[in-house]
Amino acid sequence: MKIVYRASNIVEAHIVAGMLRANGIEAHVGGHYLQGGVGDLSPMGFATVMTDDDDYASARKIVRAYDAAEPADDAN
Repeated sequence: MKIVYRASNIVEAHIVAGMLRANGIEAHVGGHYLQGGVGDLSPMGFATVMTDDDDYASARKIVRAYDAAEPADDAN
């Protein structure tokens, strides 16, 4: 398995993994137990999304589109 995405938190990792699964790519979220051990510190990179080596290229395309998306404008 390869890490296809490093999320800012475990919730975002699950969102990205769900997006990959919706596109037919099996994804695994790692870092669940590390989040509980951080306490008051805010380390980055412990929440990861991983895919099989064969799905890595397709998953990276989807993740790039996710990263490039603009947030919704809820000001209206």
